[in-house]
Amino acid sequence: MKFKNASFIKSAYSKSEFPHHRYPEFAFSGRSNVGKSSLINKLVNQKNLARVSSTPGHTQCINFFNVNNEFCLVDLPGYGFARVPDEVKEDWQELINDYLYERYLLSGVVQIIDARHEPTKEDIMMIDWLESTSLPAIIAATKADKLSGNQLNSQKKIIQKTLEPAPGIDFTFFSTKTGRGLKEVRRFILDILNSSK
Repeated sequence: MKFKNASFIKSAYSKSEFPHHRYPEFAFSGRSNVGKSSLINKLVNQKNLARVSSTPGHTQCINFFNVNNEFCLVDLPGYGFARVPDEVKEDWQELINDYLYERYLLSGVVQIIDARHEPTKEDIMMIDWLESTSLPAIIAATKADKLSGNQLNSQKKIIQKTLEPAPGIDFTFFSTKTGRGLKEVRRFILDILNSSK
């Protein structure tokens, strides 16, 4: 299956605004400015489907995208160092929790981290949550093109030691510049779709 014919569905600021459809959904989670939108755009080979911002915390809602009229990609608000008021962060957290805990269409999660840095406490919390739910997941370490081969080997060890992901959670480095990891993320989604048929 080719990832094409991707289109924006809607933005949701509360669970009452989540779209009503029957398609499996794949959520993209990660801290602010880690490259979620860029990864989504690369995945569907479109430059501007998901809006990319250099300002952390720009995405303040959950954005839903339809792909091939077969499944949806879901861009969650970034967590971490976004310079926004605490009450806004609380609203985001409530929105994310509503989606992750209650969305029956959620079929898998792409957990995105920055390949150049040690995972944050929020990254660790997300991996712990994923393990508790047994929800299919893959860790995509973005901006891999900015590191040498030796640095990537070193960072992979640090990431795995810090996150201690369960055996069922896959890992791949990812680069929107070189396309590294693209096949692995697509395969993650397709395997889940095929297993549900």
